[in-house]
Amino acid sequence: MGSRRRARELALKVLYRADLTHEETDRSLCSVLELLGSGEPGQEVISDSESKGPSEDLRQFASKLVQGVQEHLEEIDRVLMKMARNWRVDRMTTVDRNILRLAIYELLFCPEIPVRVSINEAIELGKRFGSAESPAFINGILDKILNLDDSRPEKSRG
Repeated sequence: MGSRRRARELALKVLYRADLTHEETDRSLCSVLELLGSGEPGQEVISDSESKGPSEDLRQFASKLVQGVQEHLEEIDRVLMKMARNWRVDRMTTVDRNILRLAIYELLFCPEIPVRVSINEAIELGKRFGSAESPAFINGILDKILNLDDSRPEKSRG
């Protein structure tokens, strides 16, 4: 599994924890990193095989994602509400909501990441952490975003 996918998993865990506990994301990130470095179950999912915890690159990318989602949360949630007809953001499952937030952040604010990569990674997170319906739900919302000119980044990416 690639380090960017592992970083997305880490970012999802941090956002999920912060969403459930209403904990600050910086504090939640520290808590999750601490847990991963302690040899707890699940560490193997996102740690480097040679080290006891996530690598520095993994931490940096995960931190960028978490901070980016938090900095742009209102805008991300506005886009999400617009696309998720008949679904209030607070009615979505916590996992799906935070996977979508990560993906929307990447689509709107990370031009260096190809659009299809962001969408595919979100779908994979949905398969791994969401319900049986999550991948289709996530794909549907993200496809709607791509089809809206006012939500897309200025340049079309990969």
